[in-house]
Amino acid sequence: MEERSTHTIYEEGSIGEVRIADDVVAVIAGLAAMEVDGVVSLPGNITAELIGKLGMKNLSKGITVDISEDGVCVGLNLILNYGASIVKISEKVQEKVKNAIETMTGLTVNEVNVRVASVEVKEH
Repeated sequence: MEERSTHTIYEEGSIGEVRIADDVVAVIAGLAAMEVDGVVSLPGNITAELIGKLGMKNLSKGITVDISEDGVCVGLNLILNYGASIVKISEKVQEKVKNAIETMTGLTVNEVNVRVASVEVKEH
């Protein structure tokens, strides 16, 4: 079994603690980013349709997560639709990723950095 970096997100109470792996936070970020109109895929050609077939582990590729005591910093590489507003889509991705991670994990997100790796022309 591979070694995974995990972080405690809850330890109050007498039942036990809750720990979350970095790659789980990356998957949350990737799923949230894929929900934004204008995002075609993540590098490696991971599209919404392929996520179900390939599994969630592949979704974390192209996403970096740094969790510290100060909060979470996320880096995403995205492929966007040609002609779409990179600024508007990036802002939506940043909002969606921040909200998803904070809502699901309780962690504080300090940064969501978007790198546009490519643009893709829609096939009609």
